[in-house]
Amino acid sequence: MGQPRKSRKKYNTPPHPWNAERIKDENKLMTKYGLKNKKEIWKADTLVRRYRREARYLLGFSTDQMQEEKLELLGHLARTGVLPENAAIEDILGLTVEDILRRRLQTIVYRKGLARTPKEARMFVVHGHIALDGKKINSPSYVVLRGQEEEIGFYRSSPVAKQIEEYNNNKDNKANTEE
Repeated sequence: MGQPRKSRKKYNTPPHPWNAERIKDENKLMTKYGLKNKKEIWKADTLVRRYRREARYLLGFSTDQMQEEKLELLGHLARTGVLPENAAIEDILGLTVEDILRRRLQTIVYRKGLARTPKEARMFVVHGHIALDGKKINSPSYVVLRGQEEEIGFYRSSPVAKQIEEYNNNKDNKANTEE
Protein backbone atom coordinates (compact mmCIF):
# COMPACT_ATOMS: atom_id res chain seq x y z
CA MET A 1 0.00 0.00 0.00
CA GLY A 2 1.18 3.55 0.20
CA GLN A 3 0.57 6.75 2.01
CA PRO A 4 -2.75 8.16 0.72
CA ARG A 5 -1.65 11.74 1.33
CA LYS A 6 1.50 11.30 -0.70
CA SER A 7 0.74 10.45 -4.29
CA ARG A 8 3.31 8.78 -6.48
CA LYS A 9 5.20 10.73 -9.05
CA LYS A 10 3.58 10.64 -12.46
CA TYR A 11 6.74 10.56 -14.55
CA ASN A 12 9.95 8.68 -15.16
CA THR A 13 13.21 10.56 -15.44
CA PRO A 14 15.48 9.97 -18.44
CA PRO A 15 17.78 6.96 -18.11
CA HIS A 16 20.91 9.02 -18.70
CA PRO A 17 20.82 12.55 -17.26
CA TRP A 18 23.49 14.17 -19.47
CA ASN A 19 22.55 13.25 -23.02
CA ALA A 20 23.21 16.38 -25.09
CA GLU A 21 20.80 15.45 -27.91
CA ARG A 22 17.90 14.86 -25.50
CA ILE A 23 18.63 18.07 -23.60
CA LYS A 24 18.54 20.11 -26.84
CA ASP A 25 15.24 18.53 -27.86
CA GLU A 26 13.75 19.18 -24.42
CA ASN A 27 14.89 22.81 -24.50
CA LYS A 28 13.21 23.30 -27.88
CA LEU A 29 9.97 21.82 -26.53
CA MET A 30 10.18 24.03 -23.42
CA THR A 31 10.45 27.20 -25.47
CA LYS A 32 7.86 26.11 -28.06
CA TYR A 33 5.20 25.22 -25.48
CA GLY A 34 6.22 27.65 -22.71
CA LEU A 35 6.78 24.94 -20.11
CA LYS A 36 7.99 25.66 -16.60
CA ASN A 37 10.46 22.80 -16.31
CA LYS A 38 11.45 19.53 -17.92
CA LYS A 39 9.30 17.56 -15.51
CA GLU A 40 6.29 18.52 -17.64
CA ILE A 41 7.97 17.02 -20.70
CA TRP A 42 8.81 13.87 -18.75
CA LYS A 43 5.18 13.53 -17.65
CA ALA A 44 4.00 13.69 -21.27
CA ASP A 45 6.72 11.25 -22.32
CA THR A 46 5.68 8.79 -19.61
CA LEU A 47 2.06 9.07 -20.72
CA VAL A 48 3.03 8.35 -24.34
CA ARG A 49 5.07 5.36 -23.19
CA ARG A 50 2.08 3.99 -21.25
CA TYR A 51 -0.21 4.36 -24.27
CA ARG A 52 2.33 2.62 -26.52
CA ARG A 53 2.88 -0.21 -24.03
CA GLU A 54 -0.87 -0.76 -23.75
CA ALA A 55 -1.22 -0.76 -27.56
CA ARG A 56 1.59 -3.29 -27.99
CA TYR A 57 -0.02 -5.50 -25.36
CA LEU A 58 -3.41 -5.29 -27.07
CA LEU A 59 -1.94 -6.02 -30.51
CA GLY A 60 -0.69 -9.36 -29.23
CA PHE A 61 -4.16 -10.72 -28.50
CA SER A 62 -7.31 -11.16 -30.56
CA THR A 63 -9.99 -12.17 -28.05
CA ASP A 64 -13.29 -10.39 -27.64
CA GLN A 65 -12.16 -8.86 -24.35
CA MET A 66 -9.10 -7.39 -26.05
CA GLN A 67 -11.28 -5.94 -28.83
CA GLU A 68 -13.30 -4.09 -26.19
CA GLU A 69 -10.13 -2.82 -24.52
CA LYS A 70 -8.78 -1.66 -27.91
CA LEU A 71 -11.97 0.30 -28.52
CA GLU A 72 -11.78 1.81 -25.03
CA LEU A 73 -8.19 2.94 -25.53
CA LEU A 74 -8.91 4.37 -28.99
CA GLY A 75 -12.05 6.07 -27.66
CA HIS A 76 -10.09 7.66 -24.83
CA LEU A 77 -7.42 8.99 -27.18
CA ALA A 78 -10.05 10.25 -29.63
CA ARG A 79 -12.00 12.06 -26.88
CA THR A 80 -8.87 13.77 -25.64
CA GLY A 81 -8.03 14.79 -29.21
CA VAL A 82 -4.67 13.04 -29.35
CA LEU A 83 -5.81 10.78 -32.21
CA PRO A 84 -8.50 11.27 -34.88
CA GLU A 85 -11.84 9.49 -34.54
CA ASN A 86 -11.12 6.83 -37.17
CA ALA A 87 -7.62 5.89 -35.98
CA ALA A 88 -6.39 2.31 -35.73
CA ILE A 89 -4.58 0.73 -32.81
CA GLU A 90 -1.32 0.88 -34.81
CA ASP A 91 -1.55 4.69 -34.85
CA ILE A 92 -0.93 4.73 -31.10
CA LEU A 93 2.58 3.44 -31.72
CA GLY A 94 3.33 6.64 -33.66
CA LEU A 95 2.37 9.03 -30.84
CA THR A 96 4.90 11.66 -29.79
CA VAL A 97 5.34 13.91 -26.79
CA GLU A 98 4.18 16.86 -28.87
CA ASP A 99 0.82 15.18 -29.48
CA ILE A 100 0.22 15.25 -25.73
CA LEU A 101 1.63 18.76 -25.22
CA ARG A 102 -0.71 20.15 -27.91
CA ARG A 103 -3.76 19.16 -25.83
CA ARG A 104 -2.74 21.14 -22.72
CA LEU A 105 -4.87 24.12 -21.72
CA GLN A 106 -1.87 26.42 -21.88
CA THR A 107 -1.14 25.51 -25.51
CA ILE A 108 -4.76 25.79 -26.62
CA VAL A 109 -5.12 29.23 -24.99
CA TYR A 110 -2.09 30.37 -26.98
CA ARG A 111 -3.34 28.81 -30.24
CA LYS A 112 -6.77 30.41 -29.85
CA GLY A 113 -5.11 33.82 -29.68
CA LEU A 114 -6.08 34.63 -26.10
CA ALA A 115 -2.39 35.18 -25.30
CA ARG A 116 0.51 36.53 -27.31
CA THR A 117 3.07 33.94 -26.16
CA PRO A 118 2.95 30.47 -24.60
CA LYS A 119 4.46 31.89 -21.39
CA GLU A 120 1.74 34.54 -21.24
CA ALA A 121 -0.86 31.82 -21.76
CA ARG A 122 0.60 29.95 -18.80
CA MET A 123 0.48 33.10 -16.68
CA PHE A 124 -3.17 33.74 -17.62
CA VAL A 125 -4.12 30.19 -16.66
CA VAL A 126 -2.19 30.17 -13.37
CA HIS A 127 -3.55 33.57 -12.33
CA GLY A 128 -7.13 32.48 -12.93
CA HIS A 129 -7.98 34.55 -16.01
CA ILE A 130 -8.99 31.54 -18.15
CA ALA A 131 -12.26 29.64 -17.84
CA LEU A 132 -13.58 26.49 -19.46
CA ASP A 133 -17.35 26.63 -19.87
CA GLY A 134 -17.53 29.39 -17.24
CA LYS A 135 -15.46 27.48 -14.66
CA LYS A 136 -12.09 28.90 -13.70
CA ILE A 137 -9.22 26.49 -14.32
CA ASN A 138 -5.78 27.36 -12.99
CA SER A 139 -3.83 24.29 -14.09
CA PRO A 140 -1.87 24.83 -17.32
CA SER A 141 -1.43 21.07 -17.75
CA TYR A 142 -5.20 20.44 -17.84
CA VAL A 143 -5.90 18.18 -20.84
CA VAL A 144 -8.65 19.77 -22.91
CA LEU A 145 -11.06 17.31 -24.50
CA ARG A 146 -11.90 17.61 -28.19
CA GLY A 147 -15.37 19.16 -27.71
CA GLN A 148 -14.25 21.62 -25.05
CA GLU A 149 -11.97 23.76 -27.22
CA GLU A 150 -14.73 26.20 -28.19
CA GLU A 151 -15.72 26.73 -24.54
CA ILE A 152 -12.34 28.22 -23.55
CA GLY A 153 -12.34 31.94 -22.86
CA PHE A 154 -11.59 34.54 -20.26
CA TYR A 155 -13.18 34.28 -16.84
CA ARG A 156 -16.15 36.66 -16.60
CA SER A 157 -14.74 38.81 -13.78
CA SER A 158 -11.14 38.77 -15.00
CA PRO A 159 -9.51 42.20 -15.30
CA VAL A 160 -7.64 40.95 -18.38
CA ALA A 161 -10.93 40.17 -20.13
CA LYS A 162 -12.20 43.66 -19.34
CA GLN A 163 -9.02 45.27 -20.70
CA ILE A 164 -9.18 43.26 -23.91
CA GLU A 165 -12.86 44.11 -24.33
CA GLU A 166 -12.11 47.83 -23.88
CA TYR A 167 -9.22 47.57 -26.33
CA ASN A 168 -11.42 45.90 -28.94
CA ASN A 169 -14.17 48.49 -28.42
CA ASN A 170 -11.69 51.35 -28.86
CA LYS A 171 -10.27 49.67 -31.95
CA ASP A 172 -13.77 49.29 -33.45
CA ASN A 173 -14.63 52.90 -32.65
CA LYS A 174 -11.49 54.14 -34.40
CA ALA A 175 -12.26 52.00 -37.43
CA ASN A 176 -15.85 53.37 -37.57
CA THR A 177 -14.72 57.01 -37.30
CA GLU A 178 -12.15 56.58 -40.10
CA GLU A 179 -14.81 55.31 -42.49
